[in-house]
Amino acid sequence: MQTTLTIIRYKTWAIPLAFIAMIIFRIPLYLNKNIVFFKLMGSGKNGTFDKIPDLHQWAILATHKSSEINSIFNLDKPYGVFIMKWLHFFSTEFYTLLLEPISGHGTWDNKAVFANSTSKIITEGQIATLTRATIRFSKLGHFWKNVAPIAAKMNTAKGLIFSVGIGEVPWIKQATFSIWASVEDLKNFAYNMKEHSEVVKKTKEQKWYSEDMFYRFNIIDSFGSLHGNNPLKRKR
Repeated sequence: MQTTLTIIRYKTWAIPLAFIAMIIFRIPLYLNKNIVFFKLMGSGKNGTFDKIPDLHQWAILATHKSSEINSIFNLDKPYGVFIMKWLHFFSTEFYTLLLEPISGHGTWDNKAVFANSTSKIITEGQIATLTRATIRFSKLGHFWKNVAPIAAKMNTAKGLIFSVGIGEVPWIKQATFSIWASVEDLKNFAYNMKEHSEVVKKTKEQKWYSEDMFYRFNIIDSFGSLHGNNPLKRKR
């Protein structure tokens, strides 16, 4: 199983088309026999969980049955002809990552999306993570009060190469995708930063989430640009 994540940026005049795309893209994605799971999402402004959406930036995440998109040659068309022509015509730019799930836990819409992965973690080099949650309405105040300071510290964390906040529903269904220079850098942020560890503890004790998921990925390839650059190649 392989996963693609595409970040799309639109010019201001095309923002209405971005909303339309989130509706009509569902049809070709649903009919694509190689795609077993997909999500169409908006994006936060500051690279992680954010109260204010970035209406210029949107995302597509999909898991694929086969490895037919396992090279840069095919990475520019993982969702079918219609969607890729739309992106080339209407978007300012888009950036796609090809990922291989390694390990993790949790569900997304009650589905174990990446649970069948048997890939081994690459101990050297870059690693990606996806953290997502559905926040209980009664816990929204607690969540945003505690997460905002962590998000600010994440942006300056050692080894962070790239991060983006994505989500299906503003404020409630949130996710952060990030890429780190090494496994050690990821672990240092996740487990050794006191503030982060304390918030993770609170989420469990106070039951902030009705559903959550955390997964790690090997990075196979990337295609396109974001803000004029390939984030991975720029940082190497």
